[in-house]
Amino acid sequence: MKQKKTGLILEGGAMRGMFTCGVLDVLMENNIGFDGAAGISAGAAFGCNFKSKQIGRPIRYNKKYCKDPRYCSIRSLIKTGDLYGVDFCYHEIPDKLDPFDKETFKTNPTEFYIGATDVNTGKCVYHKCVDGGENDIKWMQASASMPMVSKPVSVDGYLLLDGGISDSVPYSYMESIGYNRNLIVLTQPQGYRKTKSRSIPFMKLALRKYPAICKALDERYIMYNRQMDEINEKEKSGVSFVIRPPEPLGISRTEKDPAELERVYQTGRAEAEKSLDKLKEFLNN
Repeated sequence: MKQKKTGLILEGGAMRGMFTCGVLDVLMENNIGFDGAAGISAGAAFGCNFKSKQIGRPIRYNKKYCKDPRYCSIRSLIKTGDLYGVDFCYHEIPDKLDPFDKETFKTNPTEFYIGATDVNTGKCVYHKCVDGGENDIKWMQASASMPMVSKPVSVDGYLLLDGGISDSVPYSYMESIGYNRNLIVLTQPQGYRKTKSRSIPFMKLALRKYPAICKALDERYIMYNRQMDEINEKEKSGVSFVIRPPEPLGISRTEKDPAELERVYQTGRAEAEKSLDKLKEFLNN
């Protein structure tokens, strides 16, 4: 009989990730754990707090610093090539202003994986985090580095951008390494379908040195819609459990209104609370 391994799988979506933060906080408050977790983009940058067991941390620092130009601004993009200030987001906040609990992250037995896109191959590369230290943080940055408003991130011999370009929801990867009882947290409602982005020609121009990632960007909507079809089938057959927003979240990718961040966070909490009993039953079967 195949051993049951429970997984937590987190879609990205920039500030739609506040929905995910609400879900994760309810899970932690109810002592619901998993053998492993995988996050893409915002799912990695915010989801790491599940492994460090820091309830409320990402909604707290996002509300506090969302208007700070050091956090996210056109000024940062012009000065550094990154819309989200790398030093402030990945060093100043986690090291000093709202410390990331690296010790708990390291000792928590839940495995945590991050996916990012290799600009040279257009394929998703996965990293297993070990201690929440500098290298793991670099992978979180890479996974959340949106094309055109972020520089590619060099780490472990790769040059990487946003994991959502090549693998928006990493359930296939988790299944491939043995996770067979998975909660998938999405940030778009049932029935959402991605269309080809109008900014693709500009992205391809900016990344013309990397034809493989240009191809991945061109085909991303096809990959995403296929994944949604597969997730729907997994949900219907009882293979996976899905928590998703009840309707479009209607939040900007770079939202600077703390009230909007809180609204989306509370939406995530509400959906998780509604799902608790069925989720516990799913994980215990």
